[in-house]
Parts: sequence; C-alpha cells; structure tokens
Amino acid sequence: MAEAESSSGRGDKEFFLDRPVQGSPYTLKGSHSLDWGLQNRLNQIFDPKSGRTVMLAFDHGYFQGPTTGLERIDVTINPLLEWADTIMLTRGILRSTIPSTYRGGIVLRASAGPSILSELSNEQIALDIEEAIRLNASAVAVQVFVGGKMETQSIHNMTRLIDLGNRYGIATLGVTAVGKELTRDAQYMRLATRILAELGATYVKTYYVEKGFETVTASCPVPIVIAGGKKLEELDALTMAYRAIQEGALGVDMGRNIFQSESPVAMIQALREVVHENEEPRHAYDFYQTIKSRFEV
Repeated sequence: MAEAESSSGRGDKEFFLDRPVQGSPYTLKGSHSLDWGLQNRLNQIFDPKSGRTVMLAFDHGYFQGPTTGLERIDVTINPLLEWADTIMLTRGILRSTIPSTYRGGIVLRASAGPSILSELSNEQIALDIEEAIRLNASAVAVQVFVGGKMETQSIHNMTRLIDLGNRYGIATLGVTAVGKELTRDAQYMRLATRILAELGATYVKTYYVEKGFETVTASCPVPIVIAGGKKLEELDALTMAYRAIQEGALGVDMGRNIFQSESPVAMIQALREVVHENEEPRHAYDFYQTIKSRFEV
C-alpha cells in the first residue's frame, strides 16, 4: 500500500529535513509543565498575545445578595461581556443569565456557605467538579482565609479542588481573603500568596498594596491577578491597575470598579488599555472619558 501511495501522482513527500522540529513553549508564569488541557483553559483566561487578563467579577451575590449594580445582571453585566477576557461568577447566574454565545473564560465560584450575616471564613466546597466540567469552566475559584478563624478548613477546601481540577484539567484560582482582623500589607500578601501557590493553586487573586507589591509578585511562582476591592474614582482604579501590572501582576479581577462606574462600558475598555497595552493611567482615563461621552445624552 505504501508503494501504491508513492505512485499516486502527487509527487514526493516533504519531510522538511532542513528544519528542526518546532515546539510552542508555554510561557505563562509557572505553567510550563501543566497538561495541554489545563494550558488550553488558561489561554481562555490569559490573553495569549499579552499574557494578561481582564477578569470581570460579579459573584458578589453569593454572600451579599443583590449588590448595588448587580440587581439585574442581564441589564448591567451582559453588555460588558465582549470586553471581558474572563468572567468570574456563580453557576446560578451563568445558567440563568449569561448567554451561551459568550466565548471568553469562565471562572466559577466554588466555595460558599456563610452570608454577610455570619462568619465569612466558615466556607465549604459548594461546587462539584463535574458541574464545572458540564458548564465548560476554565477555572474554579476558592476563598482562602490565611490567618483567619477557619484558616485550615479553607486551605483544605482549596487543596481538594486543586486535586479534582488537576484530574480533569481545570485551573484553580486561590483567592486571598482579607478579613477585618488581618493586616493588608506586603508581608501578609507574600505569606498568603506563597502558601496558596505552594499548595498547588494554578493562579492567585490578591489585593494590591502600594508598598512592596513587587516583592509579592516576585515571591509567588504562579500568576497573580489583583482584586478591585472597594469602589474608587475611575482614575484611581486605573492607576492601581497600572501600578500592579508594572509591578508584576498579570491581570486584574475587578467588579465594583467596573459595574459601579459612571460608565461601565467605558471603564472596562479603559482597563483593557492599561492591562493589555501598557497604557498609562492618565491616557487611559482620557480614553475612558472619550468612550463615556458617546453614551451621554
């Protein structure tokens, strides 16, 4: 049969003997040895060109109920989806509200339990890994309360999800939860992010701190994205994002600083300029104002 193929009239085979076999090394921080499926899912979170991500977080309702700006997600969030590399949300909102035409990454909230009326650190795993597979999730997110009342329980929540995620090629986002009793400084962030990475988190979400943040990203061997935290003025939020990126973060996971902005559509586009194009805050803010003016009457 091989001889018959060679005489089929298509000419000689070309094996490109003058070219070495080419590979495509995966360059996302700390992720080069991951399985193909897991790397592929991370490419749904981190833009392959910039290696960074703009995550849109609107999972607040899992413990806060209808947060301001999230009363009607179909009205306030769905118009923003085209500019989000990734969305972070609950399975209930994904099924009930997000159109299945969305093609970006899905990060599912996987830990829950208490509401704002009780001890927040007392979370359990609240999502089966088969559910994450069924919903085509790129990652599952788990809150970890390093130094908190339920520290050990929350760490074990994360490690169990890591084991399950590794089994099926789904990333685990470890989220450093900072309670009122914990100091929000570089020393704490180095401790918390390193622990999460050491125990196997694929990437980590933490808060930006003005002093020493570059030591946080340097000492964490996996990607860090920053949380938006409380609502800031637009220029201040863009400045925080810019500084975090310049100091080693590989993206932002913002919620209130987008959906509570005066112009959420303009804000998420301005953030993309900062994260993916290294645009300086003042120029990004001018861009925000330009987009915002198009929606004003």
